[in-house]
Amino acid sequence: MKEDKKGGEDKGSSTKEEIRTLREKLMAQQMLIREKGLPIIVLVEGWAAAGKGTLISEMISELDPRFYNVVSPAILPNREERYPFLYPYACAIPENGKIMFYDSGWMEAAVRKYLHRDITKEQYKDRIRSANEFERQLRDGGYIILKLFLDIGREEQRDRIALLRSDRETEWRVSEDDIWQHSEYDLFRSTYEEFMEKTGKTVEWHVLNGEKKKASVRDALKLLVDAADKALAEGRYCGKPFKENFPLLKMPRLSEVDLSLCIDEEEYSRELKRLQSRLAELHNIIYRKKIPVILCYEGWDAAGKGGNIRRIARPLDPRGFDVMPIASPEPHELARQYLWRFWTRLPRSGHICIFDRTWYGRVMVERLEGFCSEDDWKRAYNEMNEFERQLTDWGAVVIKFWIHIDPDTQLQRFTDRQNTPEKQWKLTEEDWRNREKWSEYEEAIDEMLRKTSTENAPWYIIESNDKKYARIKTLKIVTEALEKACSEHM
Repeated sequence: MKEDKKGGEDKGSSTKEEIRTLREKLMAQQMLIREKGLPIIVLVEGWAAAGKGTLISEMISELDPRFYNVVSPAILPNREERYPFLYPYACAIPENGKIMFYDSGWMEAAVRKYLHRDITKEQYKDRIRSANEFERQLRDGGYIILKLFLDIGREEQRDRIALLRSDRETEWRVSEDDIWQHSEYDLFRSTYEEFMEKTGKTVEWHVLNGEKKKASVRDALKLLVDAADKALAEGRYCGKPFKENFPLLKMPRLSEVDLSLCIDEEEYSRELKRLQSRLAELHNIIYRKKIPVILCYEGWDAAGKGGNIRRIARPLDPRGFDVMPIASPEPHELARQYLWRFWTRLPRSGHICIFDRTWYGRVMVERLEGFCSEDDWKRAYNEMNEFERQLTDWGAVVIKFWIHIDPDTQLQRFTDRQNTPEKQWKLTEEDWRNREKWSEYEEAIDEMLRKTSTENAPWYIIESNDKKYARIKTLKIVTEALEKACSEHM
């Protein structure tokens, strides 16, 4: 474990003066960071009793508290088993112009779980991959990320733990896990080193000597000041698109889909009753087996998404599902990486979340209306595939529906809404504007389906000129997917 400042000494007044100068510079930078909307994440990892909390306190001591936050696993809700691995860290990312300090994070969470044998070696590898994806997505979206590891030796850790435990006022700060970590010091050191080696290419790690407290504060402040200086000089970073070879399913073009499919009233009533009854049974099973389910709805305006969702939701226990209608992002959502507002809406394990529009707005409306750059939306295909893989690695069932109609059917439904007072609220000027760009949207949707229908999170095109046919087809897909998931979780 190589330290950035190997052998760096505390030099008394000289180090104190350096720290004072760096704090003053960081204070001045904070206002510029705010003005330019640069979001900064400082991840502070390290050994138990290494002084992570003290280091963060020293770094923030002169900053304006309105524009930074500190999060810690000790104060985050203890829900890791009910949410994906990265959930608490993704939910905590800062707004543009703010600094977020993490007192331990995804490194510690992955390493401790692995060495506790709570996760398998394959799951540990998945977490390493997810951490790399998470950091790269944030970096490519303009986040400045500084990763620090506070290092101390075995004897130093032993002495610090003993000192903390000797005082009734501080003994609570030493957990059984910390004592266990010290007893397995060599194992932890080799695992930390492996983790840093495998997650240091996109965003490098900086190892600080925690045994020299003032020097570690100085070094941490200098790294943060230098990173901020660079970002302020060069501007916000925007990553270039790249492609990972996800296992993709072959999808037809929308123009090739047969929209004449329909169902008679008698069969519709019979199948609706049967499938909703089965879905109610499956909801109980997935709750008991703690299987999370995420249903994603996209489709043309007036295609019937709302009625389709109602038929899915009708048999479900209302305590075990949520419908998330996704509209244009609010200011606090626009001020964060675009996936943030979906991370924060994920269901707990055993629950169902139905998204009425999704993260795929990035490659449709945001792409076509110019709300993001070309690099942003081209990069998003891979980012969304990664996001969904993280969800399915967690154990979620992810199903995506494109509710499809033709232009004539849409016009008929628009006209009906316009002429029916109780339906007029459903029709907006934006719907008419989107209709004028039908061919552009169709081209974007074909590309979206082709590039993001993966084996783990497939797209299903639902023929919806006949709304009742569409509802039955969707119910069948959902029940079959849940039956399969339940059978695999014996």
